[in-house]
Amino acid sequence: MTASTKSRSAELLDGPPPPRVRVAPSARANSWEDVADLAASLGMPLDEWQEYALEAAMGERADGRWVSKFVGISAPRQNGKSQLIVARALAGILLFGEKTIIISAHETDTAREVWRRLIDVVEANPTLEARVTGRMDAINREFLAFGSGMDKQTIKLKARRTSGSRGFSCDCLLLDEGQILGKRAWGSIVPTMSARPNPQLWLFGTPPTPDDDAFAFSRVRESATKKKPRHTWLEWSADPDDDFDDPAVWAKANPAFGVRISYEACADDRSAMDDEQFGLERLGMWSDGDSGKRAIDWNLWSALIDTNPTVTSPSFGIATAPDRSWSAICAAWRRPDGGIQLLLGDDYRPDATWIPARVAELRSRYGGRVLVDAASKGLVDGAVETSLTDRAKADNALSDAVLLGALRHGNEPALNKAVRSARWKTSGETRVLDAKGDVDISPLRAAALAMHALTTSTDTGGMVMFL
Repeated sequence: MTASTKSRSAELLDGPPPPRVRVAPSARANSWEDVADLAASLGMPLDEWQEYALEAAMGERADGRWVSKFVGISAPRQNGKSQLIVARALAGILLFGEKTIIISAHETDTAREVWRRLIDVVEANPTLEARVTGRMDAINREFLAFGSGMDKQTIKLKARRTSGSRGFSCDCLLLDEGQILGKRAWGSIVPTMSARPNPQLWLFGTPPTPDDDAFAFSRVRESATKKKPRHTWLEWSADPDDDFDDPAVWAKANPAFGVRISYEACADDRSAMDDEQFGLERLGMWSDGDSGKRAIDWNLWSALIDTNPTVTSPSFGIATAPDRSWSAICAAWRRPDGGIQLLLGDDYRPDATWIPARVAELRSRYGGRVLVDAASKGLVDGAVETSLTDRAKADNALSDAVLLGALRHGNEPALNKAVRSARWKTSGETRVLDAKGDVDISPLRAAALAMHALTTSTDTGGMVMFL
């Protein structure tokens, strides 16, 4: 069995990495330590992150029922989710008196891997093995029985591809490969547990690919983040603006980094995968199901870097977050090769009060044209807000320039984060850049406006202001 050790994640991050997203309802009591102690007594001590997951999920109400009926855990592969499944299943039998526990995965091979871990623990503990009153190891018919008659308890294994959603009524349902559980199956599984007095349903998985039918996993994630009752969600992942080449980022997204996941394995994955694949598979980053709407192709964007450009006759774009919490001024100018250079520099700052003084400074130093977005209206004397049509032209022109390799940028974190987060929003027959969630993309909007100010003529209906 794998011994519990302090992972290199803890060394790199000065402590065990917490999930990037944690939603868990408050509880009157908690049984997580009992589960951890049981696992240790069976020769299966848990990692710190696994104990953290149990603490979030095993809260109890005053009446003894679980606070969380639905528990979702998203983490990259090979971090030890299978061991956590085994620990929870055995706790259901030995601590909580649950009559029927079902472990399920989409594929038979994945389900069998968990089953082998469970059997290894049972066979390594003679006292526990002596309590087994029935066992079947035949593929797709696996079960362990404990006790008999009214006291009989059972752990069953089901591969969803072969069994569909039949026979999932149980006290505890542990679903591996949660990212491959569609709407139809989910609609069949959830009602089967309604008659149980204290059911708990766990979903373990990785971020879904665009080809996965991830309705169930996405639904639990969405419900938890919206603070729906009885939902827990834990997600270990990197942030969009993290440095994908930084081992500390690998450690943050992989809580078993240095124990189950080696530095070399992550380095190999990094060299073999592009950013999208590495972010999904090794850094646990969700695309939220809308990767097809991504405004800017990240791989193309990341190939267009020039961190040492020479500034020549720039134009400027100004954009502000709708709540004016952040603002950006981006410069754009013609490169010697005829392409366009973008530079944000230090001009991405909180609020918008600094904009007028900074514009005056830029006017005295460079001259040039400035284009202002609607949210920045009133910040610059004489500026005229852009129309939706002009904004769409600017946004699409920037996207086209990336596709054609006709621009360069300074590899600046704020602009990179905006590029990763921007999606297309359709309005009538056109489309404009829009933020994903609450991410501010004003640096990217400023870049599009700066490009538009540089490339359009002076005949723009007063939209462009000369400085």
